[in-house]
Amino acid sequence: MEPQRIPRAEHPISRSQLSSAALKTLYTLKDAGYEAYVVGGGVRDLLAGLEPKDFDIATNAHPEQIRQVFRNCRLVGRRFLIAHVRFGEEILEVTTFRGPITDSHERDETGRILSDNEYGTLEQDAFRRDFTVNALYYDIRDFSIVDFAGGLQDVKDGVIRLIGDPELRYREDPVRMLRAIRIANKLKYRIEPGTAEPIRRLAALLQEIPAARLFDEVLKLLQSTEGVANFEGLREHGLFAQLFPYTESMLRYPRALDFVKRALANTAERVRNDLPVSPAFLYAALLWPAVAAQVNTLVGRDGKHPNVAIAEASEIVLAQAIQRVAIPKRFSVPMREIWAMQTRFDGRRGGRAQRLMTHPRFRAAYDFLLLRAAVGEAPQELADWWTEAQEGNELPPVPVDEDAAGPGNGPKRRRRRGGRGRRRPAASTE
Repeated sequence: MEPQRIPRAEHPISRSQLSSAALKTLYTLKDAGYEAYVVGGGVRDLLAGLEPKDFDIATNAHPEQIRQVFRNCRLVGRRFLIAHVRFGEEILEVTTFRGPITDSHERDETGRILSDNEYGTLEQDAFRRDFTVNALYYDIRDFSIVDFAGGLQDVKDGVIRLIGDPELRYREDPVRMLRAIRIANKLKYRIEPGTAEPIRRLAALLQEIPAARLFDEVLKLLQSTEGVANFEGLREHGLFAQLFPYTESMLRYPRALDFVKRALANTAERVRNDLPVSPAFLYAALLWPAVAAQVNTLVGRDGKHPNVAIAEASEIVLAQAIQRVAIPKRFSVPMREIWAMQTRFDGRRGGRAQRLMTHPRFRAAYDFLLLRAAVGEAPQELADWWTEAQEGNELPPVPVDEDAAGPGNGPKRRRRRGGRGRRRPAASTE
């Protein structure tokens, strides 16, 4: 079919808005005799008035040909080969036009495509894209926009629409369900009803996606300025229950739901202000309602000490969580420390408190305590005490009622080294 070609005078995108690396890649491919276009999120975001995070390039050059053109190129990917072209700190993702889906494509029992190194034309590549707004191409030769799927109209209408049959496209790659939520909230668009309808029915297909890939997708969704909206969208369409089933079961309690939303709102604010954010803190917050429930069970039913209970609860919840979403050890270890320190905040005696404030995870654990206090899970007085303790060298006084017995409270009893009734070992005769 003939695409709609929008000349430069009729669209707002200027090549000056592209990164220098993107321009170098486009012109190098063009000068080598290949077609080259900016495609996907870069074009979409510029049309929507946003600053793109990166620029992806589509070309008719095959991966090996791309590597011949660029010395600074590395081929990656199993399901579909992608060329990564590096210019300093910026890495451009360059993909060859994909061919049409056929019965010869290797699939699993759910319909998910497993192998996809079939190359095609620009038109075929356009209809292989997921959403119409991602199938827009910026042509470096004449600075026009090429539109095969009606994406430009959907940008104008603020609509996220899948190309082709929605159920079939979700079965090909279930992560598209997550992407629909994320892109819609990022652009403040609505999901077209036919695109939205199958998601709840097909949500369980996420279980077929490798857990490591879902870890990255969760970060894109929830470690962002639209984290709260994405969280609500995931729950609305039944996707959050597939990612974090144990946490979802606890969100029927208002305090647990409030806690997760506050954590996501705090993360969004830090992202908005260009402050560092940690996946460990995000995942610790997402799983905390499940951990807290396990702790209550282990303490109340089994009579275990809170310190022991929180360690066991961490093991149980993490073991369940990683079956759906992989959490690398470099994040799961700090998560455990953040959780474990929640019981240590009760110990507000001089030396113990000073030592706790030198712990590498103290600040993250303290921020976590503030969230718990904000939803009424921890005493506000406890959070205020630790806030004041960090403002000077002299620790604030401990409330009188803390002398009552409790986990982490009160002075330690000094163990006697050889009291009455303790038998000393006999001297060796050897």
